[in-house]
Amino acid sequence: MKLLISALAKFTAGFLMVGLLLFLPAGTLHYPSGWLLMALLFIPMLIAGFVMFFKSPDFLSKRLDAKEKQAAQKGVLAFSALMFIGGFVVAGLDFRFGWSNMPKAVTIISSLLFLLAYLLYAEVMRENAYLSRTIRVEEGQTVVDTGLYGIVRHPMYSATLLLFLTIPLILGSWYSLLIFAFYPAIIIVRLKDEENLLTRELTGYAEYKQKVKYRLIPFIW
Repeated sequence: MKLLISALAKFTAGFLMVGLLLFLPAGTLHYPSGWLLMALLFIPMLIAGFVMFFKSPDFLSKRLDAKEKQAAQKGVLAFSALMFIGGFVVAGLDFRFGWSNMPKAVTIISSLLFLLAYLLYAEVMRENAYLSRTIRVEEGQTVVDTGLYGIVRHPMYSATLLLFLTIPLILGSWYSLLIFAFYPAIIIVRLKDEENLLTRELTGYAEYKQKVKYRLIPFIW
């Protein structure tokens, strides 16, 4: 029950925070693209949360723990938070003042890519029982090198790259996209720091890096 209450509290807090960041700058609740994003973001999240609660409560508890201990990663999370706040606020203002004129086809395609990214994220969680929101090595942890992990070393970050870069397009804001465009740089800093830790502390990870060459995007990097 404590886990359920904690999960629902964080879900509700996230829903309210995103809603406030979008609809207050928009100056209205009649912001269709804002509601579209809210639905795409939070309905799958709620479903996934209940699935984890009933099938793997320990994994859900791990996913709820977002307290980083490393100073470098705290900085990454801070920049990420600023990016999200700025991106959502600018998107709301963009809708309010009509700065962007985005074709509906872009929003539709972006919504489909967003859902695809969610499916990739879910597959990563299925493949890797050690996946957490903080960078750490657990006792007994082993290297996962099959499935998506056989294609790139950080498929979770690959999924979030697609997930987050489609958000401003779903919201219909080119200006918001300029802010979210900082995300690849943020995730690269986090990724490199994580790889240094895994190479030092996780047995077999150095060999895994030789086996799987690409970190984030197949055939590119």
